[in-house]
Amino acid sequence: MTTSAPTKIRALLILALLAAFPPLSTDMYLPALPSLTALWNTTEAVINLTLVAFFVSFSLALLFYGPISDRYGRKPVLMAGISIYIVACLVCAAADSPWMLVVGRILQGMGAASASTLSLAMTKDCFEGAERERVMAHMAVIVSLAPMLAPVLGGLILNFAGWPLIFHTQVVLGVVSMWGVWRLKEPAPATGRSLGQVLRAYVKLIGNLRFMTLCTLIALGMTPLFCFIGGSAFIFIDHFGLSEQTYSYFFAFNSGALMLGFWICGRLLKRHVPGFKIIIMGYCGILAGAVALAFCAELGPWGMAVPMAFLTMSLGMTRPPSSNFLLEQVRQDAGSAASLIMFTYFVGGATAMWFIALPWDNKILTLALVGVATSALVLVLLPRLGRTRTE
Repeated sequence: MTTSAPTKIRALLILALLAAFPPLSTDMYLPALPSLTALWNTTEAVINLTLVAFFVSFSLALLFYGPISDRYGRKPVLMAGISIYIVACLVCAAADSPWMLVVGRILQGMGAASASTLSLAMTKDCFEGAERERVMAHMAVIVSLAPMLAPVLGGLILNFAGWPLIFHTQVVLGVVSMWGVWRLKEPAPATGRSLGQVLRAYVKLIGNLRFMTLCTLIALGMTPLFCFIGGSAFIFIDHFGLSEQTYSYFFAFNSGALMLGFWICGRLLKRHVPGFKIIIMGYCGILAGAVALAFCAELGPWGMAVPMAFLTMSLGMTRPPSSNFLLEQVRQDAGSAASLIMFTYFVGGATAMWFIALPWDNKILTLALVGVATSALVLVLLPRLGRTRTE
């Protein structure tokens, strides 16, 4: 579709806000995990279910929003999803047990999925080709502020108020997002196709073995970052003995590395470096960072933070061209394709966060070995599957 420059800028900002839902929903309350474990006299594994539950429900809901939005349009589906998100935040804030918080996080994941998957689909609606790849890099830089600032804000809230205020703050995020979507022009109006026709096309896409293999491979390459998200609070607070606020600064440091990776990607794209080459370069960096992390596992907080930041920066370089590469595999039904892409990303993420919560003797070394194994697998297989083909 043809879109004016001011509309593109407005769309970019709204899409970035929508894409930030998952990190804002998760990273803001990470500093509270150890204190919630003590408050409810439960275990690390039980509290980590609030993370895993979010990503499982989020991932399953992704499969729903894409094809529905291909049929009925992006805006009404987004408005419904954000409404669920707002209600879920209120449930989380009122939780008086880990299980009530798990229920709230399940609902929160269901609502946040609409923002995440449809922000990706709408990049294909509003932008084309190389411009879309650059826009994704710009969005990524903006979105990376969320995991950088969210745990710091969460830590400050914990210092001056109770943890429920973290979820009340997320209610405000939902209301602002609802207003932004309401102001946005519908980028993909409802079609004349029946829902059955849309779902048949969806099933055909699921049956595209090459597309699903590529999605799975890219998702595996992202698991070290999800391991860090799921295990970092316990590594820095319980293992290294840091305060919640100090931990939030280390988490922000890692998020800054992610933003730097996005920025480097954008600069390389401006210099017309092929996106696929950037992906391979990034995974070489992930492998190097994971090896360094394995050797620095017992050198204290900075021995963990520096190699992990290099790994995260390298992963950040791969994200925009990877998502664009996957979108280029399909000609139509961008919502359905975005659903499947995001589904594989976050199923991998939920699995990684469950995996790192297991009672490992050395979580840092475990994280490093995950990085070595997954990046090596991507570097071996992706070049063989990397020839672009549109289905």
